[in-house]
Amino acid sequence: MKVKVKSDYELVQEFVNGSQESIELLINRHKSKVYTYIVLIVKKEQLAEDIFQDTFIKVINSLKEGRYKDNGRFLSWVIRIAHNLIIDHFRKEKQLNTISNDNYETDLFNSYKMSDKNIEDHLIQDQIEVDIKKLINQLPEDQKEVILLRHYGELSFKEIAEQTNVSINTALGRMRYALINLRKLIEKYDISLTVR
Repeated sequence: MKVKVKSDYELVQEFVNGSQESIELLINRHKSKVYTYIVLIVKKEQLAEDIFQDTFIKVINSLKEGRYKDNGRFLSWVIRIAHNLIIDHFRKEKQLNTISNDNYETDLFNSYKMSDKNIEDHLIQDQIEVDIKKLINQLPEDQKEVILLRHYGELSFKEIAEQTNVSINTALGRMRYALINLRKLIEKYDISLTVR
């Protein structure tokens, strides 16, 4: 017997109508992607946790005030809120262009598809993820940002353009150059990105 999984929209409606459990389900459903996105940019776990908390406080307040219009992209909306809070933080700290390269522990490509792999495959996958993190961190900031927004924030190029105040063509161009640069780095360091 299959249990119907409620959509984000249904959970939002239930929360607006007073169900505390619904917001907990929404947060648990998306916390891994939101937290990973934040920590990839700020590089500090304590700061990432603070921004993560602030993000969901803002989400809850916006939902209560009726400021969320569902377009089937709840996660993108949450990532946009997180992104804006990150920018606000760096503006306050006057560090927009001096993001630290501290080491951090987080699962960049958190994938449920890995459940049928053996331990060797998991170890190789873990190494691939570490390699990809290092490569992404070597990209220019504008290229790194578009990769994070697109692949981890799941934003469309239109949304990325709006978030970063550039044209869609510029956002697409940054992604193109980011992929070209990643390929060059993969060749330069002779990295294999396949499990088998």
